[in-house]
Amino acid sequence: MPQANVTGMLAPQGDRVMELVEWEQRWQEDRIGFHQPHVHKMLEINIDKVLSKRTGVRFFFPLCGKAVDMNWLASMGHSVVGVDISEKAIKQFFEENNLTYSEEPVPAIPGAKVYKSSEKNITLYQCDLYKFCSSIEGQFGAIWDRGSLVAINPRDREKYTSLIISLMAKDCRYLLDTLLYNPDLYKGPPFFVPDEQVHSLFGKSCDIERLQSVDALTDRQREWGLDYLTENVHLITPKSS
Repeated sequence: MPQANVTGMLAPQGDRVMELVEWEQRWQEDRIGFHQPHVHKMLEINIDKVLSKRTGVRFFFPLCGKAVDMNWLASMGHSVVGVDISEKAIKQFFEENNLTYSEEPVPAIPGAKVYKSSEKNITLYQCDLYKFCSSIEGQFGAIWDRGSLVAINPRDREKYTSLIISLMAKDCRYLLDTLLYNPDLYKGPPFFVPDEQVHSLFGKSCDIERLQSVDALTDRQREWGLDYLTENVHLITPKSS
């Protein structure tokens, strides 16, 4: 599809901006309808494709919140590194999963803190995602992106893609969850991310396979005014050079 068409599709949400302080506010006020109390079914269904027979995989969770998926993966022997702006979300993750943790500053990121589980291999950074980089935790063998690309400001997607690609090890398997709906009816977040844009963002350096496409419309989205909601799951892997 020509770039002009993609730009046209994205136009209704193109100028929408959520400040970091607004996300922190949502956590403070418990306006976190995006949080799921159970392991995400798209991760469960596709976990074998992500692992690809590997054990002890290092997973990265951008905008991790307090996703229970992190504890699930760590319980299977994988290690998890997450980043979120909300200190409340990170502390709640450890508390709700009955994990003790340490807390210390991150010298490379002024103002940031890192929280490490004592029992499991889970390390969570409380900072602006764009201040995180591979020099802090290296690269990852897997990334689970549920509620991250769809949550960042639409105008930041190129910057976000550069960061994600820089964190991908050569054998990285990146599971990306995106949402399709009519952006004229709802301003987001979560934002509309068409498949065409996934390809324009990642296609130069990565292979992209759509694993699943499901009808995800519930009463919650009907209340937003949506008449359809499709959830797509993509497996993105670095092209072998």
